[in-house]
Amino acid sequence: MRVTQGMISNNMLRNLTNSYGKMDTYLYQLSTGKKINRPSDDPVIAMKGMGYRTELVRVEQYIRNTNEVHNWMDNTDAALDKATSAMQRIRELAVQASNGTYDKEELVNISEEVKQLKEHMIEIANTNVNDKYIFNGTKTDTAPINQETGGVDFDNSPVLIEVSSGTALKANVDGNEVFGGEPSIFDAIDTFIEKLEATGDSDLDNEAIDASIAELDIGINNIVNARAELGARMNRLELVENRLSEQEVIATQTMSQNEDIDYAKAITELITQESLHRAALSAGARIIQPSLVDFLR
Repeated sequence: MRVTQGMISNNMLRNLTNSYGKMDTYLYQLSTGKKINRPSDDPVIAMKGMGYRTELVRVEQYIRNTNEVHNWMDNTDAALDKATSAMQRIRELAVQASNGTYDKEELVNISEEVKQLKEHMIEIANTNVNDKYIFNGTKTDTAPINQETGGVDFDNSPVLIEVSSGTALKANVDGNEVFGGEPSIFDAIDTFIEKLEATGDSDLDNEAIDASIAELDIGINNIVNARAELGARMNRLELVENRLSEQEVIATQTMSQNEDIDYAKAITELITQESLHRAALSAGARIIQPSLVDFLR
């Protein structure tokens, strides 16, 4: 086969074009840090990358969900802590009133403080965080206690938030278990107030006060039990968070190994390609330069 000058020129141009393409690929990899520019560059890497990225996004969403659960639990625990302090104060006042040394005016003063503590307990039961009533189950847009009518209606539906595949944690505490019961905390407080404000000249009925103390103890125990159960769920949430953190690291590392370039290797390949390209240009210039006209001169 006869090799013409045109064939040599075309082959050289084609090879130079391929060389430019390779250098462009290496430059793109160095500028983006990624192995491929489009799925057609390497379909296997592209498909694996989609799977790894989906897994990472899923884990990141679960981490955001755990933050939401933390918000519920932390605020609930803080509210229950305040409720415990308020109920313990009411119990202290009940114990003081039961010793029989207080006159009627002092008992009225105690009742006034108990009334204020009851209002404080109502505010705790109506705790609103991010426009959500945390003690009213899934009815987060409705206050469980209507302060105008005095109506009490706790929704006992659990607030479940998915924190991992197939695992949903209960984020809330059932307000009815904490403030409800027989009698409810508010009924026990109202009964105690009525006993303190009982009219007549007779002495305060110590047995009645002792009964109120027992009812208040039940309310305090309900709050303590709710906090203990909440604490157990918070410990489990911490374990889930640790596992999600590890999964996030593994997913990120796997995705990086699949998509990210080895900079040392990419730089070496680019330098090598540049050297080959310069050599090809130099050799091509020498080969193409002579022509028949040059020999006819």
